[in-house]
Amino acid sequence: MQGIVAQYLRWFSNHYDLSISLGSEFREMQQYFYLIHIQYLGFRFHGWAKQPDVKTVHQFIDKTLPFVLGHKNFKTLGSSRTDAMVSANHAIFELFLKEPLNEEQFFHDLNSNLPTDIRAIKIEATDEKFNVIQSPKTKEYLYLFAFGEKCHPFTAPILSSFMDNLDIDQMKAGARLFEGRHNFRKYCTKPSEKVVFEREIEKSYIEENTIYQASFFPEISYTYHVSAKGFMRNQIRLMMGQLLRLGKAEISLDDLRQSLVNPDEVPLDYIAPPSGLILNKVML
Repeated sequence: MQGIVAQYLRWFSNHYDLSISLGSEFREMQQYFYLIHIQYLGFRFHGWAKQPDVKTVHQFIDKTLPFVLGHKNFKTLGSSRTDAMVSANHAIFELFLKEPLNEEQFFHDLNSNLPTDIRAIKIEATDEKFNVIQSPKTKEYLYLFAFGEKCHPFTAPILSSFMDNLDIDQMKAGARLFEGRHNFRKYCTKPSEKVVFEREIEKSYIEENTIYQASFFPEISYTYHVSAKGFMRNQIRLMMGQLLRLGKAEISLDDLRQSLVNPDEVPLDYIAPPSGLILNKVML
């Protein structure tokens, strides 16, 4: 089990340059392992990861668990870090305990105590061989957007609206250019020295939105689909930013193509708003 913790620390430090201390009591207590699948609306949260003086999803979960378990002798690790205001249709965290759970009762009690914008959707037992950080094979994100009008304020938590008239066909063509293996050096903010910029995008395409609908949604909206094994800090929002610039005719398809070939170290400066981004599914 110490090997799993070591892998987690190496992965985390390589990607986020954060100093994390997991004491000996954490390593010694891991006898029962559970995967908790959740959904959350990220609009009021400052992302997944715990941070001082702000509300985060991980913080709320760890504050809720003592009421559900009746003790504080547990640890949790998330499979994905989402930014402030980013939502999740499917995310996973691992729960480490000394004693086994009554899974049905725990599931009921957890949902009864979580705030209304966080919901558990599944619980499953796993073992010490499972690594919640390394095991996901693919993470799929969606970015919901509309353009050409000011949208109803109720759409703000999950859909970004742009007043500009965008060339959606040009944006669709640009989205396909991200597919495959490329150097995403320009598509990452504040990378650590050990970040690997060569990344493979499995799918990248834009289509008319048929996934999320509501009476206050605009008549036509769009979804940008993108999936890969993992993403760097702000990578998807920077990719979406380039697609928006493409739609405004601020850059060309060739400009976008060149940004993926031997890029310089100057990061892109247009990051799409966070509230349109949704972690749609984590595939194990």
